[in-house]
Amino acid sequence: MEPVIPDLRDTVRADAYARLLEMQELLLHDSTDAIAGMATLSALLHHAFGHLWTGFYRVVEPGRLLRVGPYQGSLGCQDIAFGRGVCGTAAAEGRTVVVPNVHDFPGHIACDARSQSEIVVPVYDATGALMAVLDIDSPVPDAFSDDDVHGLERLVAWFTRTTYVHLPA
Repeated sequence: MEPVIPDLRDTVRADAYARLLEMQELLLHDSTDAIAGMATLSALLHHAFGHLWTGFYRVVEPGRLLRVGPYQGSLGCQDIAFGRGVCGTAAAEGRTVVVPNVHDFPGHIACDARSQSEIVVPVYDATGALMAVLDIDSPVPDAFSDDDVHGLERLVAWFTRTTYVHLPA
């Protein structure tokens, strides 16, 4: 039986991410399937923090196109071009992007009108190639802090394991 995902909304963020790292290790220690890893991490984050949308956009055309991958929440956009919206910007620039107010982000793609703030974290494989971005939307303005940046970057570092080498679609 799999463990129950704890509600970590009222937990100090650094402590919450430490718990999620432990759960990730427990659940995925033998996994060699990146898609299963993305699905599991999406569920952990979504339910632990009660986000609006939590999931991955996979690189399907390096340097050009992201496609929706495993996620939790309402419907996501199917395809996002590199450089377009928050996800495309994070992919094109290879850096985590935190947007306190999505209405102030030029070219923001509104897949769900309830979204108020967003964080997108690049996900790399063992060769250093961008394989995806982790996208999290919140219905709360300014929902993400440096603790989220550091915690999420530590969680997605899981995909740099040699068993998760990305093979382009």
